[in-house]
Amino acid sequence: MSFALTSSPDQIPARMINEYAYCPRLFYLEYVQQEWAHSADTLEGRFAHRRVDQEKGTVPAPDDLTAETHLHARSVMIGSEKLGAVARIDLIEGEGTRVTPVDYKRGAPPNIPEGAWEPERVQLCLQGLLLRENDYPCNEGVLYFAETQARVVIPFTEQLIARTLELLAGARQTAASGVIPPPLVQSPKCPRCSLVGICLPDEVNFLRTTVDTPAPTSPPGEIRRLAPARDDNLAVYVQGQGYNVGLKGEVLEIREKGRAVSEARLLEISQVNLYGNVQISAQALRELAAREVPILHLSYGGWLSAITTPPPHKNIELRRRQFQSADDARICLALARSFVSGKIRNTRTLLRRNAQSLPDGLLYRLAEARRRAGRAAAIDQLLGIEGSAACHYFSHFILMFKAGAKEANQFDFQSRNRRPPRDPVNALLSFLYSMLVKEVVITLIGVGLDPYLGFYHQPRYGRPALALDMMEEFRPLIADSIVIGMINNGEVRRSDFIERAGAAALTDGGRKRVIEAYERRLDVMVTHPRFGYAISYRRILEVQARLLARFLTGEINSYPPFYTR
Repeated sequence: MSFALTSSPDQIPARMINEYAYCPRLFYLEYVQQEWAHSADTLEGRFAHRRVDQEKGTVPAPDDLTAETHLHARSVMIGSEKLGAVARIDLIEGEGTRVTPVDYKRGAPPNIPEGAWEPERVQLCLQGLLLRENDYPCNEGVLYFAETQARVVIPFTEQLIARTLELLAGARQTAASGVIPPPLVQSPKCPRCSLVGICLPDEVNFLRTTVDTPAPTSPPGEIRRLAPARDDNLAVYVQGQGYNVGLKGEVLEIREKGRAVSEARLLEISQVNLYGNVQISAQALRELAAREVPILHLSYGGWLSAITTPPPHKNIELRRRQFQSADDARICLALARSFVSGKIRNTRTLLRRNAQSLPDGLLYRLAEARRRAGRAAAIDQLLGIEGSAACHYFSHFILMFKAGAKEANQFDFQSRNRRPPRDPVNALLSFLYSMLVKEVVITLIGVGLDPYLGFYHQPRYGRPALALDMMEEFRPLIADSIVIGMINNGEVRRSDFIERAGAAALTDGGRKRVIEAYERRLDVMVTHPRFGYAISYRRILEVQARLLARFLTGEINSYPPFYTR
C-alpha cells in the first residue's frame, strides 16, 4: 500500500539533496514524513552555523555586478521554479561579476581526491545552479570546514552538474511515490545518523519478510543497537497542591507560596506531570512546548485530563495509514492477536518467575490461551480468551507475594476490581495502569500515531484506544511487576493507603514512592528477545510504537509483540 502525494513536491531544499545522496530513506523520513532528531553531529553543525544563519549584507541584482563589486552576504534564500529547488546559502562571496556560494560544514575535510564527499558536493552544486538560474555567473563553490577552518574549492564540472540534476530528479520521484525506501543494509553510515532511532535500519531489515517467509523468532547476532539504550532525560512530577511551576533562566522551578522547593534543568527534562491543582506559568509552558517536552495534566488520583504539546506530528502519511488500517477488519484482527498473545505470554512468565507454587496445569492453560489467541477468528473471540486468561492470572496473583515477607502479609488480593478499586492492591494496579497509559499516549504522539484510534480496543469518546492496545503486553512487565516488587520488598505499607466506604486510594507519601518505583522500572535494562541487545523499558515502548508504524506503512509483515523469557 502506497501513499501517493496529490501533487509533485514543488521546491525541494538543497539540504534535502544532501540527505538523498547520503541515504534515500533519510531523505524520505525528513522531507516527506517530517521526522527529526538531534545528534551530537547535528548540534555541532548548528553551532558551526550560528553566525552564517543570521542574515547580513545585501546581494545586488545580476545587472548591477561590476568589476569593483565586493560581495559578502550571509543566509541568502534563493529558489528556482524551473529547477524545482530552493536553498538558503550560508554565505555568498563575490569579487567582480562572479559569485561563489560558501557552505559551512562541521568537522574537517576528508582526505579524498574530490575534496569532499558526494552529498556535500551536490548540495553546493545545486546552490550554484540556483544562482545561475537567477542570472548570477557562478562556476565554483566553497566548502568551509569549521574544525580546521579549511576552504575546499569545488568546481562545478559537467559531471557534477549532471549528477546533481540526476539526484534532484530522483528525490522528487521518491517523494511523490509515497513509498519509503528500504533501510541501508549493515551500512557504516547508520551509526552516526541522527534519525537512526526512528529509522531502525537493522531491526526493520531483520523483520522484513516475504509473504511466504515466516517472521523470525530469534535474534541474529549482527543486529546493532544504534540508538541510545536509555533516555538520560528525566520525568518531572509535581504533586503538591497549590504548587506553581515557573521558568528561571534555563531551569524549571517549582514553588510553594513563593518559596522554591525544587528545580530541574530544562535540558534534562523529558516530560512534566502535574497532579491536581498545580499551576504552570505561560513562560514555562511556551518554553517546554518549544523544546517538545510534553506537559501532562492529571487528576489528583492520576487520571490523565489533558496534554500540552507542540502542534501535532507532521507525519500525516502515517496517520492516514492508521485510519485506513483501522477500517480493515483483517489488519485489526492481526494486531489484536499480537497484543493479546503478547500479554498472555508475559503474564505466564511473571507467574512462573515469581509464584511460590502454582496449581498443576495453570501454566499449561495460559500457554494454550496464548496459542488460541494467535489463532482467534474474530476480536469477540479474542475478548473471551483474554478474559479467561486474566481470570486465571489474577486469581493466582497473590501467590507472587512472598509468604514470609512482613509487609506482604498485610495485603490480600482476591480478584481485579476498579472504579473505584476496593483494596490496596487494586489501588496500586489502577494507579500504575493510569501511569502506563499516559506513558504510551505520549510515546504514540511522539511517533506520529493517534492514541485514540485503536485496533483491538474499540474507539470511544475520550478513550485512548491505541494506547490501551499497545500497553497490553507491558501491563505485567511494568505495572504488575512494580506491585509485586514493592509489596515483597516492603516499599509500600498498608498505612500508605486511605480506605473508606469500600474504596482504597494512595496517600501522598504512598503515591510518591510508587512514582519513584515506576521511574526505576522504566529505566531497567532488558534484553530485547528479537534483536538481542539491551535497552530500557522506556526505549522499548518507543521501539514497539515505531515497529507498529512500520507494520502500518507496509515495511514489515507483522507486528512483533514484546515479551520476556
